Amino acid sequence: MFNWAKQQLANVAGTQEPIYGPSAIKSVAEETQKKGYTELTRDQWKWQQLDTTNVETQVFYLFTETGHVVLLQLIYSNVAGIRVTAQFNSKIFARNSSEQHLWCSTPLNNVDFSEDKSSIYADDCAIELSEDGTHYTIKSMNDERSIVNVKITRNTPAVHIGETGKTLFGTDLNDPWGFMRHAFWPRCVAEGTVTTKDGPIDVKGRAIYIYALQGMKPHHAAAQWKFANFQGPNHSAVLMEFTTPPSYGTTTVNVGVIAKDNEIIYAGASNAATHTQVEQDQEVGWPEPKAVKFAWSGKNKESKPVEAVIEGPLGPRTDRVDIMAEVPGFIKSIVAGAVGTKPYIYQHTPMVNLKLKIGEDEVSEESQLFTEATFITE
Repeated sequence: MFNWAKQQLANVAGTQEPIYGPSAIKSVAEETQKKGYTELTRDQWKWQQLDTTNVETQVFYLFTETGHVVLLQLIYSNVAGIRVTAQFNSKIFARNSSEQHLWCSTPLNNVDFSEDKSSIYADDCAIELSEDGTHYTIKSMNDERSIVNVKITRNTPAVHIGETGKTLFGTDLNDPWGFMRHAFWPRCVAEGTVTTKDGPIDVKGRAIYIYALQGMKPHHAAAQWKFANFQGPNHSAVLMEFTTPPSYGTTTVNVGVIAKDNEIIYAGASNAATHTQVEQDQEVGWPEPKAVKFAWSGKNKESKPVEAVIEGPLGPRTDRVDIMAEVPGFIKSIVAGAVGTKPYIYQHTPMVNLKLKIGEDEVSEESQLFTEATFITE
């Protein structure tokens, strides 16, 4: 009971949690022992609007035929049931050293949802799910530097890992006090434009959509993140890994999907993300990744073994994001008071090879990788 009370104080005040140990987390990997993944229907793509501390996001990563990498994101958050806010973010990554990244982050006003909670609306912003559940339209005019009019259409089934897609947190896992969930449209087609001061950018190309719900303070759920997003001509591969703070036993949870048009090849939790070479960032103190290995391992629907790997140097970083400087104010309030919190994201976009083996068949495919390494707390 005392631990529960300390945890509630941590939720509200941002204080450090006590050490519960690995028994206070149930990884979604446990669900995959019975069911590797679940194909999701339209009804399973709804905003949850929890009345406790949480961060709920929709994020779309676009790889355009013009060579741009574009991020579009809507964040909906609740701090301790006291303050609810929403923010729309867009980022256009520079293609070369002569360009600069364009980052736009704008608070949303008059936020509302469709009757079935599948779409979200605000002044000068809307993200709508189509009636047949096959595409989203994303429209934003809340920042004149980045006018968004984009359509994302999925090419594969929508999935989450296991039965529920959730990793649970709490000393009573039958009544958890927090959870983490990710769901994916792993391979999509993008069309439309993002208009900047230099004119419209045609976003025609490949994309991925990820829904995430962190049903607790984000820095309590995860101390570090690793993320890989590969969108090749024929195959897509996504991997999301987080490691908890010591409060939950420094436990690592990893989910991943391999897809091609019209088909999920593999989805599960038996994957690995490794920084094979790092260099200490003298400015901020984190071990910046210089080379990586992302590996997926499991079976397809026909029970054939599936192995995939992306491995190699990252090259110069695309960006280093000071989260406390760039994210909306409500995120700062969520992590306020946390001991040792100094969150940074390292982003890289190298050309890599995806090596995929299904049974005895092997393919290798080259494309651009978008990868992030996020450090929040020790």
